[in-house]
Amino acid sequence: MSELNLEQLVARAHQQDDYDPLISLIPYAKLLGIECLRLGDDMVFRLPANRDCIGNPVLPALHGGVIAGFMEHAAMLHLLMFMGIPHLPKIIDFSIDYLRAGHYRDTYAQCQVWRQGRRVANVAITAWQTTRTEPIATARAHFKVDEP
Repeated sequence: MSELNLEQLVARAHQQDDYDPLISLIPYAKLLGIECLRLGDDMVFRLPANRDCIGNPVLPALHGGVIAGFMEHAAMLHLLMFMGIPHLPKIIDFSIDYLRAGHYRDTYAQCQVWRQGRRVANVAITAWQTTRTEPIATARAHFKVDEP
């Protein structure tokens, strides 16, 4: 997809409050069923409960890789939507801290860009299920944001 088309797609998504076309550009985000919920100037990402994402059937709890993938893709989408990057950012590194079990229920994530330079952006991600004050995981990600 060209830069112009991607910028137009982002602008249209903001105007129509429909982010599904952007999510469809990223196959794993689409597979997970990630959704975007716009709350004023904030964006909250939602991972709907899905039995295919269970890693521990005894609890049942989400697979840690699914939680990490959800958080990484939330950060990538956040950069694409709000930082004026005309292409998909590329992950450099990702570090996650699991704080409690992610039970079989909807999971939410919110991102904060700590720094965006010309080449690299640093993003903090928090994931929770029942309340934002009880996160199930926090993560830090660095993305390459200059031209590929």
